[in-house]
Order: sequence, then structure tokens, then C-alpha cells
Amino acid sequence: MKKDIENWLLSSEYDLETAEHMFSSRRYIYTVFMCHLALEKALKGKVLEVTQKTPPRTHDLLYLVELAKLTPTKEIEEFIVEISNLSVVTRYPSDFQRIYKDFSRQRANYILQRSKEVFKWIKKSIGK
Repeated sequence: MKKDIENWLLSSEYDLETAEHMFSSRRYIYTVFMCHLALEKALKGKVLEVTQKTPPRTHDLLYLVELAKLTPTKEIEEFIVEISNLSVVTRYPSDFQRIYKDFSRQRANYILQRSKEVFKWIKKSIGK
């Protein structure tokens, strides 16, 4: 089971690195998408550790936090809600031109940096 948890974390780290590359190449929508995916995978690793079962096929980060029995700070919880809402827009854009403008360099960088912090929080909880 430990190898499976490690696999989720390695995949999550890979996705965060991909988010950094997307940011560097000014692909800000994909920066946000990859940040969400990275957090989703890290949480699924924690869910696996806690439940000893394959994590559900869901993109709902708050649900995964609940299954993982994690207690986020208010700040982390607010960010998880924010990135979850943004993820829906990146997956199913109803107005691509608008979201292209909304995901500025500054906003994408904020999402990337906060995602790294939340990833560290999740990773730190694993093995405890």
C-alpha cells in the first residue's frame, strides 16, 4: 500500500512541475488546471493511507479532504474552494476568451504558489 501512496505523491509532484512549465510558457489556464490535478492526486494519496481503499474517482477536493480526515486551516479551506471552482471553468469553459483574460500571469502565479503550499501541507500529513 505504501508504494501506491508514494505513486500518488510522485504523480502529484510531476503535475506541479508541469504547472510550473505551463506558467513559464504563459499557458495560465493549464497552470491552474495542473495545480488542481496535483492537489487532487496528493489528497488521493492521503485518502488511500487513511481508508486503505482506492480513492474515489472524483475531482471534488473538499470531499477528498473530508475522506482524508484532514482539518485545514480556514485559509487552506478557502483556497481549496477557490481552486475547485476555477477547475470547473478550466475543464468546461463556457466563454474561453473571458477565462483567457481572467487568468492573468499574476493570478496564475498566486494559484501556483498557494498550490505548492497546500501540497506541502498534504504531504506533511502523510505517514502520521
